[in-house]
Amino acid sequence: MKAFITGASGFIGSHLARKLLSQNWQVSILRHERDLPGLEKCQVFQGDIRKPHSLKKMLTGTDVLFHLAAALGASRFGKTEFFQINARGTENVLQSAMDAGVGKVVHCSSAGVLGSIKENRPADENHLPFPRDIYDRTKLEGEKIALGFAEKGENVVVIRPGWVYGPGDRRTFKLIKAVASKKFMLLLKGSTHQTPVYIDDLIQGILLCAEKAKAGEIFHLAGKEDLTVKEITAAIAQAAGVRLSRFPLPGFVLKVAAWKLEKVFSLLGKEAPLTRGKLAFFIHPKPLSIQKASTQLGYEPEWDFKTGIATTIAWYRQNGWLSHNLT
Repeated sequence: MKAFITGASGFIGSHLARKLLSQNWQVSILRHERDLPGLEKCQVFQGDIRKPHSLKKMLTGTDVLFHLAAALGASRFGKTEFFQINARGTENVLQSAMDAGVGKVVHCSSAGVLGSIKENRPADENHLPFPRDIYDRTKLEGEKIALGFAEKGENVVVIRPGWVYGPGDRRTFKLIKAVASKKFMLLLKGSTHQTPVYIDDLIQGILLCAEKAKAGEIFHLAGKEDLTVKEITAAIAQAAGVRLSRFPLPGFVLKVAAWKLEKVFSLLGKEAPLTRGKLAFFIHPKPLSIQKASTQLGYEPEWDFKTGIATTIAWYRQNGWLSHNLT
């Protein structure tokens, strides 16, 4: 089988590529800017999903396309760039895949399209989307485009991952490092729910979608535990061997502080220590139900969060990301 991955330089994409290689797939990847260490066995194409003219030739002969490339929520892009990458970029990739005769497409969307799940309990795939920011809105637009191709008869399936973590992830590492170095304080009650998913479990779910999912379907791929952010940060602290500090403040105070810090640090060309994007994890619940994926695909996450986060922190320390002497 021949796979093509966009976004292979990212956390999920790089793990997916290595897993496919271990299963003897032929793997081609689209490189935009970042180097791709550890993926030397992949065929590398240089390109940009905003420029569709070269994509068809790259995709010819592909059995499964995994479209993971995206402008992330923490990216310092303007609204136009978010739209060009997450929406129009998706259209370019899928149109090129259709023209090239690609057998199946697995499109990676985001739990962010659901916005803030008011019920604070796991939402299924029928939950109405309510995106809150430019990243969420453009990811929803990309999801709609993907489903539109499925309506035209193309074999396209959409996934929405939970809160992904694991060895090598730079996004969740920021939180883990702050907790492990005792520079983190839980400033809210921590009652917001999330469903963390260890990277190996997510990759399992993605491959099951490639194998079994029907065209036009959406699948939530999260972990087996519905946890509060208080429980998540406490587990991180325990695995790191530190005590978690708490000093609850009203949510509106933190929102205003984040907004002001963003303005100040943007003038300095730096990322603020507290942003509305970072705050979203703590105030906007996004727990996902995996019942559909379990029933239709046989998706069964193996990692509990306590074990997964301990394994992740051990990897960070072994690879020099975290000091062994932080505690």
